[in-house]
Amino acid sequence: MNEAQARNSIIIALDMEPKEAVRLTEKLRGRAQWVKVGMTLYYSAGPSIVHELHQMGLKVFLDLKLFDIPHQVRLAAQAASEAGADLLSIHALGGTEMVKAARAGVEAAAHGGERTEILAISILTSMDQDTLSSIGIDHELTDEVRRLAKLATGAGADGMVCSPKEVHMLRELLGEDVLLVTPGVRPKGAAKGDQKRVATPQQAIADGASKLVIGRPITQAPDPAQAYEDIVGNLAR
Repeated sequence: MNEAQARNSIIIALDMEPKEAVRLTEKLRGRAQWVKVGMTLYYSAGPSIVHELHQMGLKVFLDLKLFDIPHQVRLAAQAASEAGADLLSIHALGGTEMVKAARAGVEAAAHGGERTEILAISILTSMDQDTLSSIGIDHELTDEVRRLAKLATGAGADGMVCSPKEVHMLRELLGEDVLLVTPGVRPKGAAKGDQKRVATPQQAIADGASKLVIGRPITQAPDPAQAYEDIVGNLAR
């Protein structure tokens, strides 16, 4: 992986209030290529934050984790696409018809042949086998991830959000063309926080990840720009 590929593979999670997000992205201007806007930032700033980040030269993964009846998800996906999302997350647990509805929504908003790409979430990286059992899912976590991945991509999702622990399995299962985005990525020595299924950036890429979502190891570092550059350098070696 060269430096340009490394920069394109890192999505910085802006899980913070709007003013802080803008200050941080100013520090990373000209370095970072992708950011993640999750519920914390989107619910506070609204759709305009996506436009503002585009104006700063950034692509946006809008991580709203849509999960509702198909009609609502189709309209929400269309609205998110019209707001400018480059990637949009939904929950695979919504089922085949919901995934199809999300795909229809982004296609309805497409302009010039380009559209927002849909990423389906299987099992959140904060969850483990005990968590699944507590909500009544008693089979193996990896089996559940595999089942949801086949369902979602078969219904029109462009890729999956998955933990680094499942990315190798999904790459083999789904092939090279499917986008695999992995949160729960922590540089060596970084705190895990509330993530339970984690790996280093180098390991996640080696196992088949397309893009890495990295938040606190960059955003809470004393020098976020240097922390970002260190990860880029390690990936590009």
